[in-house]
Amino acid sequence: MQDAVTLTSVPPSHQTTYVLDSNVLIHDPNAILNFKEHKVVIPIIVLEELDKLKNGKQIIAADCRQAIRLIDSIVGKASPEEIEQGVPIHRSDKGSTEGSLSIQMNNSPPSVVMLPTELNDNRIINDVCHLKHQNPDRSFVLVTKDINMRLKARGCGLMAEDYHSDQQIADVKYLPRGVREIEGCLWDRIHQVETLQHNGRTLHKLPKLEAFGNPAVNEFITDQQDFVGKVVPYQPGDDQDSTLVLQHLDRNALLNRKAWGLQPLDIYQAMALHLLLDPDIQLVNLTGPAGSGKTILALAAAIEMTVTDHQFRRIIVTRSTRGLDEDIGFLPGTEAEKMEPWLGAITDNLEALHSDDESSRSSVEYILDRVPIHFKSLNYIRGRSFQNSLIIIDECQNLTPHQMKTIITRAGSGSKVICLGNLAQIDTPYLNPVSSGLTYLTQRFRHFEHGGMIHLNGVPRSELAAFAETNL
Repeated sequence: MQDAVTLTSVPPSHQTTYVLDSNVLIHDPNAILNFKEHKVVIPIIVLEELDKLKNGKQIIAADCRQAIRLIDSIVGKASPEEIEQGVPIHRSDKGSTEGSLSIQMNNSPPSVVMLPTELNDNRIINDVCHLKHQNPDRSFVLVTKDINMRLKARGCGLMAEDYHSDQQIADVKYLPRGVREIEGCLWDRIHQVETLQHNGRTLHKLPKLEAFGNPAVNEFITDQQDFVGKVVPYQPGDDQDSTLVLQHLDRNALLNRKAWGLQPLDIYQAMALHLLLDPDIQLVNLTGPAGSGKTILALAAAIEMTVTDHQFRRIIVTRSTRGLDEDIGFLPGTEAEKMEPWLGAITDNLEALHSDDESSRSSVEYILDRVPIHFKSLNYIRGRSFQNSLIIIDECQNLTPHQMKTIITRAGSGSKVICLGNLAQIDTPYLNPVSSGLTYLTQRFRHFEHGGMIHLNGVPRSELAAFAETNL
């Protein structure tokens, strides 16, 4: 999409008309506002699809309603003729041109129909073909999250593209991993260092190195001589352009630290547990392959902080699972009983935490009875405000950036959020690793002083799981 220009008006010949598919408005209900000076067209079929979804039990129902309200606020009392021509889009940011919004009726004449009209996607493509036929000198682009729809549109001679406005990175290989590993010995590279004690912590002030890149606060630095340090906020008087402040962490202490009896299996799990148990960290983001220990670490830390340390009043566990919000209303029983089939991974990990007990099942039942753990659907999370709560959100890779924002903003005073996910296992249509809400969260919170993330390596679950993760 093109950048905004400083003109107060743009000649139609220089405008691009973007036709939006419904999945774009579900992905980002405010997408209409992100096309700067250009014209945005909403096919009537898209409004029909939003209308069908707005009252459902799905997590996307609220997104549909928000998109509909935005369209209504832009259109206002405009006449049908004005809506067809395009209603100006007024924005709060100064200096940007308005652009316009119009609603396109399904009026493709037979001579322009390119695809069979049984599918809504085909009808939208036909509508764009009709617009292009009516205005051969103008540029039309279909914007959709559906890859196959983009391919069909291009096959019909149309320009089609993905919605990129909320994407933070071009390739997930550039995502931070929470750890920067230095070859050799760190101290062989340092010519000057100032070491001091501050609030019981050993801090090293040292010059920034090219090998460090630009580490964020709460990012870890390790070397091949077993040094482990964590980047901490600058103190008053520090030169932020040339100085890096590291908190020295004892590697053996990290590896021997336990939470609810669970001891980390490697240094990455140890660093993750350090973040999870840190009372100053309000958001922890754990990513990694299946079996790397994300869920069991989060649960152990959550129970430790809630039952032993009394930092939180309750633990709220939820997960993003395709089909969950559609099906939960039809399952029998209470909400907890409805959630049980979808949260088997949580109870499995609770059993693993008590595998050495005489009866692990009895131990899990005891925990569920005595520990304030609440299993909730994502629809329960939306619209609520949770005070002094520890919120675990599993399978975050299946959330859109807008959904991620909606859920994270539910955390109230004294609460902590733990986000778990694996970008290699996205089940939600129209999402990929780059557009996932988990990627969005990782990038946007990278420099948040009270947040941290770790990408867990390896698959400690079993040798079989490790081989499958690598070779299948």
